[in-house]
This record gives sequence, C-alpha cells and structure tokens, in this order.
Amino acid sequence: MEKALIIINAEVNEEGKIISASPVTERMVIALKRGIYANSPDAIVETISAGSFASKSNRIAYKESNTIYCPLTIQLPDYCDFPSKAIYSACKDLYRRRHWVEKNLGYKISVGDSWLGNLWLPILLTDKGLLFADIIGEGAIPNYYEQPIDFPTKQRQSLYRLGANLLEELSATPAVYLLQFSLHDHEIIFDRLWPFPAAPALASFRNQRADLFDHHWRCLTGKAILKSDDLKPKMPIL
Repeated sequence: MEKALIIINAEVNEEGKIISASPVTERMVIALKRGIYANSPDAIVETISAGSFASKSNRIAYKESNTIYCPLTIQLPDYCDFPSKAIYSACKDLYRRRHWVEKNLGYKISVGDSWLGNLWLPILLTDKGLLFADIIGEGAIPNYYEQPIDFPTKQRQSLYRLGANLLEELSATPAVYLLQFSLHDHEIIFDRLWPFPAAPALASFRNQRADLFDHHWRCLTGKAILKSDDLKPKMPIL
C-alpha cells in the first residue's frame, strides 16, 4: 500500500489537520490529495509541517517506512533527510542556480528583486523522459494564475532547452517542476526552478484534463501520464 507524506510550511496538529496556513497552501494540499486518491484510492496520506518532519523521531520513522515524500515547500531545514533532498537544496540556492544558468547556458538571470519571474513552464519528468505543459502566467489578482499563455515558438524552444539542461545538471528525479522566468525584449530571463507544483500550478485545473498535482503523483509513483492530456513532447537539445 502506498503512503504519501505531504510536507508543508504551516502548522499541523497531531490529527494532520492544518491549523495555520495560507489559503494557497491549503488549496495545494487539497489538490495534491485529490490527485493521490484519484490514482491510488487505497493510499495512506499524511500531512505534516516541515518542523515536525525535521524532528529526530520522525526522521527515523519515515526513513524506515516505504513512504513517498511530497514536500510542497522549498523551506525545509537543511538536516531534513528524504530522497530528493539534494534537488530541493539546489533549487533553494537561488544564487548558485542562477549563476550556473548564466555561466553555462548564457541566459540572462534575475538579480535580487530585479526581473523576477512572472511566467512558469511546467516540466513533467517521468521515468520515460520529459513532457512540457502550457506556460502559466500571473494574473491581475494576487495568487491568481492563468493558463495557457501565448508564447513565441522560437523562445519556447529555447525555454525547453533551458529546462532540460537544468534538470540534467541536477540529476533530477521524476516529479513535476516549475521553471520560473520572465521575458524582456524577447529574451528569456531565468529566475528559479521549483521542484514541485508550486502555487501557479493551481491554474492547471482550468485547462488540462489532468491537473499538475495529479501529474506530480503520477511522476513520483511511476504511473503513466495520460496520452490524451494537452502536453508537449521533449524538444531536441540542439
């Protein structure tokens, strides 16, 4: 039987009920749980805070169990131990990630609070390769996102190459990733990479047959991605 451990940056009581969290975090947890139960009806799902997960007793208990880790936050203590720890740590280190992209791939990057990304490319890393979903954009209302966003074909191919190279450099494991970026004067400005379906992924409920949280669970568990979904195959890296 599959067991899912959802880790969030919020307070959770002993019964797994969220005590204090942003409305967006609560929506993300609900979305992921719905995706889990849709694909694994018998799964055991537990929601805990990052602080609880970091405790010594929990680290030992979870390490010894057959648990699928589903952090929905990048704010995890450095001493947290789970299979994707190195990937989460690398994505959290914005300076190194941006510097690597600028130095090795030649893209412009966000600097401090300048050119912060307002666009997101969902990347599905499955056990069979990469798939890309439609680009998500920031709406006029805070925490409201729109999908799909029109994007020039030439820049789209460059964006796909950026995403593919980033995941390859990180030795990324199957999951749904969000590549955050902006576009200035037809140039892609890299901001950061999220190793899970962050808040913008909520826009996928209004567009795709299967949302990005559903896809995230499928990727984590090696389940097939539906061929009928509106996804794009991996572009060749030239």
